[in-house]
Amino acid sequence: MSIPSSPLAESDLITKRLVLRPWSADDIAAVLEHRRMAHWADDFPAEGDAVIAGVIADGPLRPEPHHRIIVERHHGLAVGSISLLWPPSDDSAVELGYGVVPSRRGRGYASEAARAMIGLAMTSPHVVAVCAEVERTNPASARVLLNAGMRRCGEDSTRIRYRTATSGRSV
Repeated sequence: MSIPSSPLAESDLITKRLVLRPWSADDIAAVLEHRRMAHWADDFPAEGDAVIAGVIADGPLRPEPHHRIIVERHHGLAVGSISLLWPPSDDSAVELGYGVVPSRRGRGYASEAARAMIGLAMTSPHVVAVCAEVERTNPASARVLLNAGMRRCGEDSTRIRYRTATSGRSV
């Protein structure tokens, strides 16, 4: 089975309060080099953003469109990141990962960004569902997924799994 390339749009995703834009080479380099950018919130990047920047830097020559920086439309500041982990799994699902910096938590940004990324994922002919996991000790992240329209689908002693309803199509 060949691994499908990402057919996702490379343009910005715009929601009511956010712009989800693909990581630029400048953003990746600045995060990895611990340089501040003027368009970042004071507490961006968080640890998870640095991890994603490293993953992107180790990947293809140009950033993939399924890794996005979360930007407040009102202020134009980067406040987090969100990703769809590509390629889809054997059951045609992609995993969603996200983080919003502490100064912007509790505003619904993560759920708003997650809804947009789930919608983007479902435009791919290779994807029938989006999944995510949260630690049991992180109820705020569980609320993000529920507010984004995902449903609890499994758990173990440390994690709870969530999944969107399947698209009804097969790949």
